[in-house]
Amino acid sequence: MRRFEAEVTESARLYGSTHVLWLRREDALRTITPGQFVMLTCGEGADPLLGRAMSIHRLREGSAGPEWSILFDIVGRGTEWLSQRRDGDLVRVVGPLGRGFEPRPRVQRLLLIGGGIGCAPLIWLADEVAAEGREVTLVLGGRTEAQIFPPHLLPPAVEVIVTTEDGSLGERGRVTAPFERLLPWCDQAFACGPEPMFGALHEVARRSGLRKPVQALLEARMGCGFGICYSCAVFPRRGGVKLVCHDGPMFDLRDLY
Repeated sequence: MRRFEAEVTESARLYGSTHVLWLRREDALRTITPGQFVMLTCGEGADPLLGRAMSIHRLREGSAGPEWSILFDIVGRGTEWLSQRRDGDLVRVVGPLGRGFEPRPRVQRLLLIGGGIGCAPLIWLADEVAAEGREVTLVLGGRTEAQIFPPHLLPPAVEVIVTTEDGSLGERGRVTAPFERLLPWCDQAFACGPEPMFGALHEVARRSGLRKPVQALLEARMGCGFGICYSCAVFPRRGGVKLVCHDGPMFDLRDLY
């Protein structure tokens, strides 16, 4: 973990009210893995005081070297400030932090489930495992079409299934339906999204009796990001009190419920 300033190389509204911010990659982020996150200071001074936890969304090779990005919705002053950054601006960063996804080496069929902005770290995971020649199906869910990551921005090798609650794009309904259909197909599953989604996925997995491993990337409000403030404590079914920032954010779904 290091503290550093990252230079913005691109800022854009990608879809709906969702923005992408690209930053120049520092040596501190050389060893990052999908599912890890950073804490960003979202202001010029001490207001807002606390940083914002953001999953790393994607990597790319920029004109002046490697870059990394975050994907976020505007939900308050911090994310509003981030959306206003322009090329050459600096953002204060602490990271990399947390425990990311851990695809098993011999797993060939991976099922990824993203609810809303929870798709952010799954896009990078899809990039990585598809490049390794593994089979990847990514389920993107949202309330409306405006909350769906554009499928054409994904590698052609990634199969994409879209669900919207209002039926404006893809299947009408929630991500649990394709998850139930595809669970027998996959070797390992990965999910990120709102907490109720995890409970619903766990119930589907439990009813199936298949005992397929499902790794869940939890979202939580954090004060520090590295285990000091205890603001992100969770109480899983096994293992006692855990901290999303330090023990996670990746947890096995069977340990949570």
